[in-house]
Amino acid sequence: MSSGVIQALTFIIGTIARLYILVLLVRLLLPWFPVNYRNPLTQALLSLTSPLVVPLRRIMPPIGKLDTATLLVAFAVHYLALWVIVALHEMNAGIAVLALSSVLGLVSQAITLFVFAILIRIILSWFASGAYNPAVAILDALTEPVLRPFRRFIPPIGGFDISPIFPIILLSALNIIVRDYAAIVL
Repeated sequence: MSSGVIQALTFIIGTIARLYILVLLVRLLLPWFPVNYRNPLTQALLSLTSPLVVPLRRIMPPIGKLDTATLLVAFAVHYLALWVIVALHEMNAGIAVLALSSVLGLVSQAITLFVFAILIRIILSWFASGAYNPAVAILDALTEPVLRPFRRFIPPIGGFDISPIFPIILLSALNIIVRDYAAIVL
């Protein structure tokens, strides 16, 4: 295959896998945050992921709030996508290398999810402050526990809440460290 076709396939496979993993990560986070399960967007997330998660849950029950079935499906999707991409590029990588790279990739994507959720929440607060939207309700539920500790120490300045800047900086720095370890592994 030509390099352009390989790059296009890599892009398609990686993007589809990351999008589905994003949905799986949100599902994984739902029990940890005060999310309304009657929210239509939450129902859509659950219906998109249930075909793979629910059958596996019969074998792997949750451990407390940790949905082990969802975590395993997210790991498997990341692992398989990485394996296909490595095979397309005709590279050699062992099972352990792919597994560790998949774990680090999931951690990195979860951190990125929080960073973008905070950024989207900031932008939406400029336009539709106080209006109800199912997506905003999920964003609020996911980001408020992360933002709350910073709001205690950093008061609004001139009516502007600058406290989200600090979790974004810390999460981005953590993501740099995780990606650095992932680059060493693969």
